[in-house]
Amino acid sequence: MKKILIIRFSSIGDIILTTPVIRCLKTGLPDAEIHYLTKKQNQSILQENPWLTRIWLYEKNFKELLPQLKAEKFDFIVDLHKNLRSRYLLLNLRKPCGTFQKLNLKKWLIVNFRVDRLPRIHIVDRYFSAVKPLGIVNDRKGLDYFIPSGEEVDLSILPDPFRAGFVAFVIGGKHRTKIFPEEKVAQVCTRLSQPVVLLGGKEDVESGNRIVQLAGSAVYNACGRFSINQSASLIRQAAKVITNDTGLMHIAAAFGKDILSVWGNTIPEFGMFPYVEGKENAVSRIFEVKGLSCRPCSKIGFEKCPKGHFRCMLDQDTAAMISALNQ
Repeated sequence: MKKILIIRFSSIGDIILTTPVIRCLKTGLPDAEIHYLTKKQNQSILQENPWLTRIWLYEKNFKELLPQLKAEKFDFIVDLHKNLRSRYLLLNLRKPCGTFQKLNLKKWLIVNFRVDRLPRIHIVDRYFSAVKPLGIVNDRKGLDYFIPSGEEVDLSILPDPFRAGFVAFVIGGKHRTKIFPEEKVAQVCTRLSQPVVLLGGKEDVESGNRIVQLAGSAVYNACGRFSINQSASLIRQAAKVITNDTGLMHIAAAFGKDILSVWGNTIPEFGMFPYVEGKENAVSRIFEVKGLSCRPCSKIGFEKCPKGHFRCMLDQDTAAMISALNQ
């Protein structure tokens, strides 16, 4: 086996969840070249991964890379995206391949009819079915994340009270129904024994500012100020991490952090909860409102609660969160 191509187009969290497959392929087949195809916007997530031989990047259409990919003459393709685009690529490259079970039908059943046929297995373990034909198995060492040396954050740039230790609070997310409301975030922040650094993208800056106004000077809004790798550096240096179901949650798992993940309209049973296996002393606590007849209402998320009450987030037990973070 000389060359292997892994396909995962997006997104941040999903790509991080493929890192055990990358590592195990290289350690299991040390003479093989491991290539990875993804969107250009995800380059920084993988650029320092020592197990990869080459990263193939595209912006709008991966079809422009087809001639070059064909010329590589891959021996095996690992499809970890499994959609129409990846199938198109497989058909054109015409090489042996492996993929995994996406559970779309089972997710549809529980979302629409509350019929639970979901297997209790993390997506990382499902990913390994794609490389089973190569004899590759999970080494149980967990997720990887590698920060470029130039993007490590020196905590001296933070205000004085934050340099002795802080809690990282990831406030962003792709869908509003997966985001812990600002007033609830502020409620938690004001009762913590350590200061809080808010993390998110540029789209979360205003939300972070409102939280600071509600919670006071013990909260530092870092949203939009740092790159994804710099945010990862802050995650790595945090005492604990509280987070929505988003990419930084999986980065926290890669570093073996003490994680409190907050779940709204989606459920951990979809198989995307923090994967802390292999991380010594790592603790993952799930916070969700169980017993709601409307939950899960989507396998992804919505801009607003379809029922209008948003109880999956507004009824969260903030007292329990505060207690866990202050331990």
